[in-house]
Amino acid sequence: MSLAPLRPLPASEPSAGSSFYAAAEKIYPREISGRFTRLRQVAVVALLGLFYGVAWLDWGGHQAVLFDLPARKFHLFGLTLWPQDFLYLALLLIIAALSLFFFTALAGRLWCGYACPQTVWTELFVWIEQWTEGTRSRRMKLDRGPWTAEKLLRKALKQTLWVALALWTGFTFVGYFTPIRALGAGVASLSLGPWSTFWIALYGLATYGNAGFLREQVCKYMCPYARFQSAMFDKDTLIISYDEARGEPRGPRRRGTAARALGLGDCIDCTLCVQVCPTGIDIRKGLQYECIACGACIDACDGVMDKMGDPRGLIRYTTEHALHGRATHLLRPRMVVYAALLLLAGGALAYSLVTRTPLILDVIRDRNALYREVSGDQIENAYALKVINLDDRPHTYRLVVSGMQGLELTAPSEPITVPPGSVSNIPARLDAPAARAGGVHRIALTLAAVDAPGISVRENTRFIGPSP
Repeated sequence: MSLAPLRPLPASEPSAGSSFYAAAEKIYPREISGRFTRLRQVAVVALLGLFYGVAWLDWGGHQAVLFDLPARKFHLFGLTLWPQDFLYLALLLIIAALSLFFFTALAGRLWCGYACPQTVWTELFVWIEQWTEGTRSRRMKLDRGPWTAEKLLRKALKQTLWVALALWTGFTFVGYFTPIRALGAGVASLSLGPWSTFWIALYGLATYGNAGFLREQVCKYMCPYARFQSAMFDKDTLIISYDEARGEPRGPRRRGTAARALGLGDCIDCTLCVQVCPTGIDIRKGLQYECIACGACIDACDGVMDKMGDPRGLIRYTTEHALHGRATHLLRPRMVVYAALLLLAGGALAYSLVTRTPLILDVIRDRNALYREVSGDQIENAYALKVINLDDRPHTYRLVVSGMQGLELTAPSEPITVPPGSVSNIPARLDAPAARAGGVHRIALTLAAVDAPGISVRENTRFIGPSP
């Protein structure tokens, strides 16, 4: 058997030493001004101001927002929550999911373009880069050029500011779990514990890596939202779109020249919409999953249209139906369902917080005996009470029984004092005359705070006596 002669690989087939993947090219977003850019800047300043500022606010003698994991309590502007309040976290997650569904179905990736932490911190890091290295063309020229004293100085200044901002971000984030003033004192005195140091460094590194190094790669390849967003879109969803019917065929022309007279559309093919895009896409190719709906391409195109004397809106927020000349229906069944569920969940959360009682009473019957016959012709039932004080200060409680004639509380005979955030196990005994105690009786135990009249809970249980 003879071997067939080897044939050379066609030009379209990669050789053994070639790579199937090309390195991602760095994106240099161009500076732009416009209404959507200003809106995004306001959102960045407001959100970062809240993040960096709220951690330093005090409320009621302690940090306004503090997730105190060792003490298992969470302070939220005067409201103290405990692990038993897990229901509120579940409601918050449901509200967040419904909000994402609602606003995505309404206007696409608004969250990504204006409020996502990745977008917010990347925008801040880009501002630092623009301030230290200059405009888009200067940054590109600086990166292509040789290492000079100026390049070294600008790069070093940028990296220094980036690292400082990343560490400050990590410090602030940890400050929501450890009292931030104590954390700051530890940093100032170089006595910070190993765990606090580790978490500050870890979150600082994550901020630097995501906002300074990865940037749009997180949105394009790591974020799952980009993959399933299309499932929430329909033909009435507001998305950023290029009006192909108006813009094509594209081509350059002089200002003031009628495009149709030259057989051209309104697009002059200046590519500014591509240059300002933070993810580097060309919106003229249609909606793409990399688009984060920031509106930068709209601002760029509107500026060009103003200079050319053409109407704005070649790139705009619109719907697929509107692009094809059909009516747009913003109020549609899915929007009504999302809004109703969102209002329902939000109302449930608000109602539960307003009516929340910082006290839990669990009543467990004695399992060893249904009842006991005691002296004086009395029938006794024993219970184990678990009293949980969910307030941030101690309370004294008094127990009252009701629901059965002749029923008396023999223990505890004194008011119950429970420290803040603590659980007390209290044995309780109830006595009733044997003549009235036959069978099963439904009774109620009411626990009320002596020092806070508004705090009380009622728990139903049973009193069991001999069969009549």
